[in-house]
Amino acid sequence: MVVELIAGVLSAGALYFLAGARVVQQFERGVVFRLGRVRGGVRPPGFTMIVPVVDRMRKVNLQIVTMPVPAQEGITRDNVTVRVDAVVYFKVVNAADAIINVEDYRFAVSQMAQTSLRSIIGKSDLDDLLSNREKLNQGLELMIDSPAIGWGVQIDRVEIKDVSLPEAMKRSMARQAESERERRARIINADAEFQASKKLADAAAVMSDTPAALQLRLLQTVVAVAAEKNSTLVLPFPVELLRFLERAQNAYPAVVEQRPPAGPGVAAGPASTPAPRGTADSYESAAPEPGPSDSGTPPTGTAGTVGTVGTTGTAEELPAEVRGNLAADPLLDTLGPQRPTDVS
Repeated sequence: MVVELIAGVLSAGALYFLAGARVVQQFERGVVFRLGRVRGGVRPPGFTMIVPVVDRMRKVNLQIVTMPVPAQEGITRDNVTVRVDAVVYFKVVNAADAIINVEDYRFAVSQMAQTSLRSIIGKSDLDDLLSNREKLNQGLELMIDSPAIGWGVQIDRVEIKDVSLPEAMKRSMARQAESERERRARIINADAEFQASKKLADAAAVMSDTPAALQLRLLQTVVAVAAEKNSTLVLPFPVELLRFLERAQNAYPAVVEQRPPAGPGVAAGPASTPAPRGTADSYESAAPEPGPSDSGTPPTGTAGTVGTVGTTGTAEELPAEVRGNLAADPLLDTLGPQRPTDVS
């Protein structure tokens, strides 16, 4: 009888021991409630005992929790509609507060992250969302961490994962980026042309001081072209030669006239002095006296015949263009063969 009683007591003790035995993992902390009140401190990891039926222990995980924030659609400060999603890293630092102060700390952190993300979207510009994410991440972390401190939760970090833009905005940004790159390319090209022009100006100044350098440069260019096994060789024509020919053509006189020779009874002037043009008296004074056999035909050397102006052989020496200009001169048509007035 006694043996059976002892065996029953031992069995009850074993059942009591097994019912009150608890094991807390290294990454957990235990909070014991006795009759609805927190008893003592937080149970450390390892083996611990509670009073069966009277005590109830809740374990809290202290590992870092990775919680994705659903994509939130909002309007930025510069009136652009975007969809932004993020991820929150947090952990429990006070197991008792995480159990007592909030019903579900995970759900509370998730809702707080969503509302904070919407607030950040409305306070930021599109350029900040795309290029200045570090500052936005810090601001979002502070907004979530402020109420989470009372929940026994510490926000480790918050990261914005993706920013979704409308298709029209994507096309506009692509055109803007293309225009910007084209502008940079043109600036670089213009800068290169400016530097090349300065170097060419310096080279031209050096070659103007030494004309032989220009000839040597020309020969080097010809050698470089001929070295490429080309069947056609192009030689540059000097522009200075064209300008010289143009100046020579402009300096050539349009009409060349000389003084007609003196006839019998008229004193001849110097052979090198040309006769003045534009008055008929000068031709009359220089005309020779007609002979007895004259029949109105002007003598050789008068202005009546264009081909015999000047001394013998002068008309043949004139170019054909000058002879044509003399034939079309109306002044020579008025100065026909005239007989000098009989003063007797």
